[in-house]
Amino acid sequence: MKVELLEATPDPEEVICRAARNDYMSEYGADMSFEEVMADVEGDTLEERKRTLIGHLLNHGHFGPFEHAQATFHVEGMSRSCMAQLTRHRHVSFDVQSMRYVAFDDVDPADVAEGELVVTPPSASDPDWVGRNQKGGAVDEETVAKREEVFTESVRRSVEDYQELLDLGMPPEDARFVLPIGTEVNVVMSLNARMLMHVADMRAAADAQWEIRTLTEDVLDLAADWCPLTFDYYEEHMKNRKNRLAP
Repeated sequence: MKVELLEATPDPEEVICRAARNDYMSEYGADMSFEEVMADVEGDTLEERKRTLIGHLLNHGHFGPFEHAQATFHVEGMSRSCMAQLTRHRHVSFDVQSMRYVAFDDVDPADVAEGELVVTPPSASDPDWVGRNQKGGAVDEETVAKREEVFTESVRRSVEDYQELLDLGMPPEDARFVLPIGTEVNVVMSLNARMLMHVADMRAAADAQWEIRTLTEDVLDLAADWCPLTFDYYEEHMKNRKNRLAP
């Protein structure tokens, strides 16, 4: 899976701070410099004042200002299984690669068995991998070898059957029914900083499924560069606490 930041609010933490300060100012903030807007916040420098205010907002549950900073991410190679989990979040906008209009008729089924097109879960090849709700624990090498054989043969055959149905004139929107839920898909998603933290509360948690947890950690890494004070505070003080962030 690859995750890239396509576009985001410039100076997101100035936007967040201006929005928050608006709630307690009699003046019209748009006519003021950012330094003037932040003059009454504790700190010797503008950066310190931003850090103070952002920490205060997050610590006291004043999450509304974080909805004004928005980012758009492009994800390559997410499974349909992961997508089904991610798209449950209502305050995120999605565009998903269509399997009605994009046909996988040129993919070699032999390459699928080697990992192309279909996401391979770690438990298919790692004998020590233990997932949530798994019956039993680690397995021996013989068992995991059989798992990998069954998995790779199943996804290879699924793609062969899909391509045969296309050759028989079935439309892609119907032929796709035989493809596995692990089939890769590309997704564009947009969300604000508050929603991103809420998604992270749900999907970066230890009990989240491995693929969406990896996706969320990658998004958080990009968010830390884009909106550093906010996500530094989230990482240090809020992550894995199931905060009341949901809009």
